[in-house]
Amino acid sequence: MTVFSRSPSAAPHPLPSPHPAERSRWQLYLDLIRWNRPAGWLLLLWPTLTALWLAAGGWPGWHLLLVFVGGTILMRSAGCCINDVADRRFDRHVKRTAQRPVTSGAVSVKEALAVGAALALLALALVLTTNAATVAWAVPALLVTIAYPYAKRLVSMPQAVLGVAFSFGIPMAFTAVQAGPTMELWSGSAWPGWGDVWSAWRSIPGQAWLLLLGNLCWVLAYDTEYAMVDRDDDLKIGMKTSAITLGRWDVAAIMGFYAFFMLFWLLAMAGVAYFSVFVLATVLGLAQVVWHYKLIHRRERDACFRAFRANHWLGCTLFAGVVLALAVPVWQS
Repeated sequence: MTVFSRSPSAAPHPLPSPHPAERSRWQLYLDLIRWNRPAGWLLLLWPTLTALWLAAGGWPGWHLLLVFVGGTILMRSAGCCINDVADRRFDRHVKRTAQRPVTSGAVSVKEALAVGAALALLALALVLTTNAATVAWAVPALLVTIAYPYAKRLVSMPQAVLGVAFSFGIPMAFTAVQAGPTMELWSGSAWPGWGDVWSAWRSIPGQAWLLLLGNLCWVLAYDTEYAMVDRDDDLKIGMKTSAITLGRWDVAAIMGFYAFFMLFWLLAMAGVAYFSVFVLATVLGLAQVVWHYKLIHRRERDACFRAFRANHWLGCTLFAGVVLALAVPVWQS
């Protein structure tokens, strides 16, 4: 059995049903933004909420919770629209993606871009209710989101670019909490200067950067699992992915990425009073990583896809550990 082998009976994630031509416009738009596959936005949501809870030292309040949950879902959906437009000529050669609305022609390029732009504007409207520093972070976040689909043609490990795109919510959460709400930061007649924004950015603690580095490693882990599903097709069409670049070292690299993810987040939590609670959550997370190894070590399509989709449970476990660690002092008071 070669390093790139797959089970003969293995099949990719089931294609949407019914055929795109038989679905309503509304159903096509929902398929375009992957509404029936919430694992994607959950992978983006858990590290963002973790940062929000840590920045606030616990419950962040309904306003920021709604801004970041809503913004996460909206931006991930907008990213799907951009990705499908950029990859429409490649996706038709990949079994798992051949029937996506844009690729199949059921949704036009202009329609997809219009939907993506509308979703991005809604996300911006939510961010505008925070403060200038957070809004300033939203600009590079959008640019990286747009750049990611094209990185797959140029960068040997485009998953790293995705990791950057999926990590912007972490510093944004800290600036949203620490710089205060809109009316406080933008009070007065003058628009805040770059000095105010730069000062707010500089105030982001090392804890946030540790979370960001850890999340980058996590994205490299789970998106390499995802890339393993399409490796045969990607090799044929010349797409660049970490699964292809890493070759026979793919499984070992994924385990290493998971290890660094856990390490960076442990370091980020080291100053929390009830650190032991998060350690317990990390142990539960490591048990899930062991299960991931059992799924992917044979490099079978179905198993790799199953491992990728299960990653949101790992993020949920660590987020729960953060919430509980910060809640213990409140319960004891």
